[in-house]
Formats: sequence, C-alpha cells, structure tokens
Amino acid sequence: MFEMFQLQFITQAFIVAVLTGLLLSYLGVHVVGRGIVFVDLALGQISSLGVAFSDYVGYGHTTIPLVFTLVGAFLLSFINIKDRRLKQEAIIGIVYGAASALTVLLISKTPHGDSNIQEVLFGNILAVSWDQIEIIAIVFGIVGLVHIIFQKKFFELTERFESGENAKVGLFNLWNFLFYLSIGLSIVFAVRVGGVIPVFSYLIIPSVSAVMLGRTNRSVVPIALTTSILGGFLGLNFAYHFDFPAGSSIVAVLAAIFCLVSAVRILKVPPLKNKERNVENRGNIGS
Repeated sequence: MFEMFQLQFITQAFIVAVLTGLLLSYLGVHVVGRGIVFVDLALGQISSLGVAFSDYVGYGHTTIPLVFTLVGAFLLSFINIKDRRLKQEAIIGIVYGAASALTVLLISKTPHGDSNIQEVLFGNILAVSWDQIEIIAIVFGIVGLVHIIFQKKFFELTERFESGENAKVGLFNLWNFLFYLSIGLSIVFAVRVGGVIPVFSYLIIPSVSAVMLGRTNRSVVPIALTTSILGGFLGLNFAYHFDFPAGSSIVAVLAAIFCLVSAVRILKVPPLKNKERNVENRGNIGS
C-alpha cells in the first residue's frame, strides 16, 4: 500500500492532496453549515475562467486567474437573499452556469480544447512540482493561520446562517468577506493543480460525512480533516494500482467513503416506532 511513495511524483501528489484536503475540508464545514454548497463550484469555475482567459490572451497565467477569483469572491460576499421565495444557492448556481459557459467558449478557441477542458475539470495532480507545493503550502498556511486565530468570529458568523439570522449580517460584513476571500485564495491555487471537481469534492464530501458521523460540533472538524487525508491516500493508491487518473480516483474514493458513512448512519439510527412516527407527522402537519 505504501510502495507508491517510491515514485517521487506520487509523493508530491500526496503532499498536495493533504494540503488541499485539510484546508478545503475545514472550509467545507462552514460552507455546508451556511448552505452555500455551490459557492465552491462557482468560485472554482470563475478561477477556471481566468485560466482559460489567460490562455486565450497568452499571458498572466497566474495573475489573471487570481484576479478573477478574488473579484468573484468579493462579489459573492455581497449576496444576501432576503426574499424567502429565493435561496442563495440559486444565485450562486447562475454564476456557476455562466462562468462554465464562458470557460468552454474560450477553451474551444485553444489548439487543444478537449484536453484542456479535461484538465480544468480534474486537474493533473501527478504533474505538480516542488515549486507549486511550496507556494500552496505558504498560501494555505496563511489562510489556515487566520482561521485558527479568528475561528470564534468565523464560527459565530456561520451559526448565524445556520439559525436563519443571515439578514442581520448586513450588506457588507468584514468576516463574511474574509471567509469568501479565504475560499477564493484556496480555490485559485487548488484548482490549478487539482481541477474543479476534486476541489469541490474535498470541500463538500468530508464535511458532509463529518456532520453525519459527529455527535457534537467540536467533533465535526477533526472527522472532516481525517476523511480528506484518507480520501487522498486511498485515491492515489487506487490510481497507482489500477492505472486510473489520479483526480478522478480521489473523487471516486471520497464518494465511496460518503456512501459508507451513509450506510453507517442509516444502520445507527433506529427506525421510528409507529407512535413516534404519528406524533412526528402530526407535528409536521401542524407546522
């Protein structure tokens, strides 16, 4: 199981998988708590749009995606739906769809359009260099340190969204903007090596699995972090032994972990007795 680490490029891929998995799974706890699951896909696609635009114009391969993502994060931080008929996810979904369409339009004009689309979606984690690892470690370290120092502020804001008090956040909230900025910075570097789909999976699957397993809020974060590391390790093992693409393998393993957690959750929760079910149904009808 550990013989894959004899290959340097797999060792480098695993380091990147751990770095991205740890930070994204932690941020995912906030994303899931706020009910803004599409925000990662939207920002990831905006980052990919920046990559496609930089390839189209032929320069700014690092700065343009960064600017695109940070501007997107800034604008998304202002979304605060007060109309009960609408959900925040709907607006973010529109942003994701528009960014996806523009990305495909730009990539279609590049010489290797099909292969470029595949790389945008699933990345090429096996081709990551030590220089890229160093940059990712620095950026993710800074973002992680900010969240460790001000974790109380970030969790208080997330709890407001969980309790439906997001209207009290206001048009512009510094901590809300810093949260979106954290996601934006994380995604712009993670997508470059990992692709949109693996990044989305790292952000959502470990955190959802942790919520399903954790009995208390304090246990959710450690479970999410552990799940992300396990998914990266087993995913790369699967790719190594069966000669599958690394990004797709990591996503598949994370999905398998989620299915396993779902089965455990179903088996752990006893079915409602008839009397309890009737009481619950009456409560639902009354509400």
